[in-house]
Amino acid sequence: MSFFNNEITVFTHIYLILILAYAILIMSSYLILAYLSAKELRGYLKKNSFVDYDVLLTSEFAPKLSLIAPAYNEGFTIEENVKSLLSLNYNHYQVIVVNDGSKDNSMEVLVRTYDLVLTELEIHPKIETKKIRGLYTSRNTAFKKLIVVDKENGGKADALNAGLNIAQNPYVVCIDVDCILDKDSLLKLAKPFLESSGKRVIATGGVVRIANQCIIKNGRLVEVNVPDVILPRIQVLEYLRAFLLGRMAWGRLDGLLLISGAFGAFDKEIALLAGGYSTKTVGEDMELVVRMRRYMLENKLPYAVRYIPDPLCWTEAPEDFNIFKKQRSRWMRGTIETLSLHKKMFLNPKYKLLGMLSIPYWTLFEFLAPAIEFIGLVITIVFLIFGLLNWHFFLLLLLFVYTFAVFFSVIALFSEERTYHKYPKQADFFKLLLAAFIEPFYFHPLTVYAALIGYKEKIMGTKGWGEMTRKGFTKKE
Repeated sequence: MSFFNNEITVFTHIYLILILAYAILIMSSYLILAYLSAKELRGYLKKNSFVDYDVLLTSEFAPKLSLIAPAYNEGFTIEENVKSLLSLNYNHYQVIVVNDGSKDNSMEVLVRTYDLVLTELEIHPKIETKKIRGLYTSRNTAFKKLIVVDKENGGKADALNAGLNIAQNPYVVCIDVDCILDKDSLLKLAKPFLESSGKRVIATGGVVRIANQCIIKNGRLVEVNVPDVILPRIQVLEYLRAFLLGRMAWGRLDGLLLISGAFGAFDKEIALLAGGYSTKTVGEDMELVVRMRRYMLENKLPYAVRYIPDPLCWTEAPEDFNIFKKQRSRWMRGTIETLSLHKKMFLNPKYKLLGMLSIPYWTLFEFLAPAIEFIGLVITIVFLIFGLLNWHFFLLLLLFVYTFAVFFSVIALFSEERTYHKYPKQADFFKLLLAAFIEPFYFHPLTVYAALIGYKEKIMGTKGWGEMTRKGFTKKE
């Protein structure tokens, strides 16, 4: 019996040591990424502090862009959002809104607001999509940049592919139609395509921020506020960490796997050569970036994927847990599908840093982390029931993890304060600071639960996005 007890004790110690080792590993990676992000951010701000974007605005060399905005049941926000897209501070661009078989009044709102009529445009599709029911342009010359595509429902990837087929310019900017863009967004997003320095820039992305409770007027953001509702407020912190302390570092390392589907620009030719957006995954934004990079590496073509830290895009975050759960479970399914489609790249030196670092990192800390946490929780409960838990060690570990989580959020918050300072009100700063202390107990368990739902949905063969209800933006009277 004593031998059995000794075996249990050894197993308990090994378990706790493994949990501690994993925690230290993931925390160390976060700190390294934060350090690299800080260096890259300082360099970017210094380099761009004297840039005159008006020169790019008037330059004949400014890249010509086609904005593609898929829309499905966006009747609450589509009028404001299209206004935002049409009023951007850029000369050479068109706006393609793809109504992906909406069941609400999205198409009626577009036709009425922008005086749309059916038109005959010549299309030479390079990617197969669901049937296009009609192409619309406006009789009002103020909206001459606008093309509206009405098509059968095929999902976001299919809608984006329809836009790629219709786009008339060499670069495409893919954007969620529920987003609001800063007026200089296109100027800043286009700039990396002019700074290729021997490498072909195939994609670029910028920072996405949370617009809940911000005030929008005529398609423009006029007042930034931190959400009063705790769920979107914590997502403000989450986005700060992801964009300011994560993607900046991966951009510096040239190992960026994801450009947010909410707002990213791509070289249309390479996107088409790589096959366009995949309809086999709900993580089409991440999968396209990986496939474009893979195409360039396999064909031994010098290339770059750029990331800029400017807050360019504002989007509505879920305030309801059920909507949040659908979003995050879909993100997990998209991650699993992308890693599965490109499993050949895992620890494959042929794919350089992408295969040797980016894919393994994403597998260990994005795909497997929720499963590891859940298994750890189950084992901890079993140890607790049978009185095997080393309380002293466990509580110290819990305090260590909690302290680091709060500390890392505070780093992100102060990085924002020292750079772009988009939340100037002192009350907003303290709201976000309080959220940093609440997040580990409230928000993190929700994200783990939603990820576990994503695992289950993938195993059960769930397809599609699911319904994503929008509340719409606050409008200034």
